[in-house]
Amino acid sequence: MSLLDSIKKGLFDQEDDYEDQYIDDGPQMVNNNNGIGLGSDDENEEPVEGAKKNGKVVNINATTQLKVVLVKPERFEDASTIADHLNNKRTVVLNLESTNKEVSRRLVDFLSGVAYANNGQIKRVANSTFIITPYNVDIMGDLLDELENNGAFY
Repeated sequence: MSLLDSIKKGLFDQEDDYEDQYIDDGPQMVNNNNGIGLGSDDENEEPVEGAKKNGKVVNINATTQLKVVLVKPERFEDASTIADHLNNKRTVVLNLESTNKEVSRRLVDFLSGVAYANNGQIKRVANSTFIITPYNVDIMGDLLDELENNGAFY
C-alpha cells in the first residue's frame, strides 16, 4: 500500500454516525382492536405523540407588542426622539399642522431616511399628517392611494 492510499484510508475510512441517530417525532398509530374482529384494523387506530423535544416554546406574537406614537413636533430638534421611536420599531403618526413649512420639509426628509434605513415606509394620510411604520407593519387602504395621487405633500 502506498503512502497516498494510507492517507486516504485514514481520512475517509470513518463511517457516518448520523444514520444511527434517526428519531421520528411524528405521530405513531396504535391499534386498539383488542383481538375482536370488528372490521379493518385501520378504523381503531389512534395517533400517539412521539418523544417530546427538550426545547422551549415561545409565542413570538405574545412577546411583541406593537405601539403607535403620536407626535406633533415644533422644531427640527425633535427629530432625534422621533427617530428613536422608529429605531425601536414603533409606528409614528407625525402631525405637522402647527410646524413651520421649512421645518416640516426637513423633518419629513430626515424621517424618510430613518424609515428607509430601517426598511420601513412613510405615507401621507392627510394634508400635514404622515404615518411612518417599521418593516413589520403594513399600511393598506384605498384612501392612502387616493391621498398620494392628489398632489403635494406640503
